[in-house]
Amino acid sequence: MNDPEHVRPLASATVLPVSDESFSNNNNKSLRRRRNRIRCLICVTVTLLILVTIVLSLTFTVFKVKDPIIRMNGVRVNGLDTTIGTQTQLLGTNISMIVDVSVKNPNAASFRYSNTTTGIYYKGNVVGEARGPPGRARPHRTARMNMTVDIMVNRLLLDPGLAREVSGSGLVNVGSYTRVSGKVTIMGIVKKHITVKMNCTMAVNVTAQAIQDVDCKNNIDV
Repeated sequence: MNDPEHVRPLASATVLPVSDESFSNNNNKSLRRRRNRIRCLICVTVTLLILVTIVLSLTFTVFKVKDPIIRMNGVRVNGLDTTIGTQTQLLGTNISMIVDVSVKNPNAASFRYSNTTTGIYYKGNVVGEARGPPGRARPHRTARMNMTVDIMVNRLLLDPGLAREVSGSGLVNVGSYTRVSGKVTIMGIVKKHITVKMNCTMAVNVTAQAIQDVDCKNNIDV
C-alpha cells in the first residue's frame, strides 16, 4: 500500500536584495531633478521681475506722456490807417493780424495735431478767425506756425466804445484764443489725446501799428 500523497508547500517568493548604492543613486537623481525644477522656477521668476521692473521704469520715464507747451511768440498787425479822421479812417478797411505760435513737444514720440484754430475777440465778440493746417511736432522739438487772421472791421464798428479807445489812448484791447488738438503715440502702445489751449490779452497800438502788453495763459485737456 502506497503512502498517501503529501502536499508540497509553495515555494517562498524570491526577494531580490536592493543595494544601498542603488537606492542612494535613485535618491540623488530625484533630488537633482527637484533642484533643477527649483532653479528653473527661480530663473523664470527673476526674469519676470526684471521685465516688470523695466516696463514700470519705462512707463514712468520714457513712456510717460507729457503735455505739450504752447507759446505765443508774437503778433503783428497789418492794414491799420493812422490818418486822423473818422473811426473808419483810423482803422482802415483791410486789417489782419499775423499770429506766431509755437508748440513744444517734450515727449519721446511725435505730437501729431489736426487743424489749429485761432480767434480774435473784442469785448467777448469774435471779430476774426483763422485755421492752420495739420502737422506734427517731432520728439523733443518745437513746431512753429504762423496764422493770418482777417479782422472783420464791420463787427468792430458795431461797438460804440471803439471810437473812444481809438481817439483817446490809441489802444484797442483785444483777446485771442488758440486751440491745438492732437495725440502722442509711443511704440503703438501708449496713446494720449491732448488739446492745448491758449488765451491771450493784448493791446493794439493804432498809432504805432504794433501789439503790446501781451499776456497769455495756457490750459490742457486730456
